[in-house]
Amino acid sequence: MTTVTVYSKPACPQCTMTYRALDAKSIQYRVVDVTEVEAAMLYVVEELGYRAAPVVVVDDEPENHWSGFRPDLIDRLPATAA
Repeated sequence: MTTVTVYSKPACPQCTMTYRALDAKSIQYRVVDVTEVEAAMLYVVEELGYRAAPVVVVDDEPENHWSGFRPDLIDRLPATAA
């Protein structure tokens, strides 16, 4: 089963649009607030190289991730993702 993690921050319009797109496809996901979890911030910035939210990671694989609202990539996720 596919796991989806959305690294986000408060008051982030692109994060909200990402949640809505995932919800519309009935894809379950977990949200990690990078402003509250320092290890998550370090992971997103230092390991993945992103400086903008949201960052979506699929299956905890470093090669399967993106930053920003990407409906094209969300559409590729299986509807059974959890």
